[in-house]
Amino acid sequence: MFQDKPPRRRTYVWQRPDWQQWRFDATALAVPLAQVHRAQGHLAGRMAELGLAQRDHATLQVLTQEVITTSAIEGEALNLSAVRSSIARRLGVDIGALAPADRNVDGVVDMVLDATQHHAQPLTAERLFGWHAALFPTGYSGRVRIQVGAWRNDAAGPMQVVSGPVGREKVHFEAPPATTLAAEMAAFLQWFNAAPAGDALIHAGLAHLWLVTLHPFDDGNGRIGRAVGDMALARAEGAAQRFYSLSAQIQRERKQYYDQLEATQRGTLDVTPWLSWFLACLLRAVQGADGLLAGVLDKAQFWQRWAGTPMNARQTLVLNHVLYGMECKLINAKWAAVGKCPADMRCATSTTCWHVRCWSGWRAEHWLVSGQVV
Repeated sequence: MFQDKPPRRRTYVWQRPDWQQWRFDATALAVPLAQVHRAQGHLAGRMAELGLAQRDHATLQVLTQEVITTSAIEGEALNLSAVRSSIARRLGVDIGALAPADRNVDGVVDMVLDATQHHAQPLTAERLFGWHAALFPTGYSGRVRIQVGAWRNDAAGPMQVVSGPVGREKVHFEAPPATTLAAEMAAFLQWFNAAPAGDALIHAGLAHLWLVTLHPFDDGNGRIGRAVGDMALARAEGAAQRFYSLSAQIQRERKQYYDQLEATQRGTLDVTPWLSWFLACLLRAVQGADGLLAGVLDKAQFWQRWAGTPMNARQTLVLNHVLYGMECKLINAKWAAVGKCPADMRCATSTTCWHVRCWSGWRAEHWLVSGQVV
């Protein structure tokens, strides 16, 4: 008679005897680190050529992308206009008419801005609790009531990352028990707030991995983990303004991101493969910033070209709206709404760079000499 063997328990990284003793091959990471630093320097140089207002708009564009994509990674779709308006309010950037406030959007925005703009302040449990409460202002995740502004208590069972339909779930990862979280998070926060022992980019990659592995909350761990990683990156760069979005790049590589996390969380304390992927993803994010910021850079070139052309305040205002991506044809009625003037051509006097193209009653269309029809 054969006895059934007890089920084999999977070993996760936090169950290993050398847990928290992260190690990596510094030699293998030397080239990727140099590439990221070089790309960051190149991007910082390009941004330094812009004026203060243009850098603010670049930051607005990047942070909007960051908030949208860090939520999209978790399957949550946020309204673009609401996100952009929420960030503009907090940065004091004029983008014209603002969308109504949305507390679900505002919570993510507050977390991302606090992580980057106040990166030099210590990361504490209370600060993390505040971020978590901002993400879930109603105390619910969907239709499920969750523990908000506190570490999870595992009242419904172990914290697991699962996928698949009910009855055929696949467990990708199981987090440490809730009873250990106070000590685990204390150790993490002490490490995070200490000066990095090596390159600060390595510190950022480890911070992201470590917090997501602890999974300290009932929900929102991915977004908070990426915010902590962005905070570490802001510390590494010594700058509050963001000119690239790591979350946007992670969204594009979402499958590889989750595959790398799962492999690392089921592996050993040698996290060289994770850090190698993290640095490669970060490099692609920095190098891809030119595409994300193309509109801001094009606008800077536009104003340099027409710096000697006299324009009134209303013309400058409308041109700024067009150059920042007005998503419609600029007919007289739209010009009047943006420029706050009567809907006739008296408020749309042509300039060297701006002409009236098509007349049809109230629907005169305007276009830029650069060739971009709007």
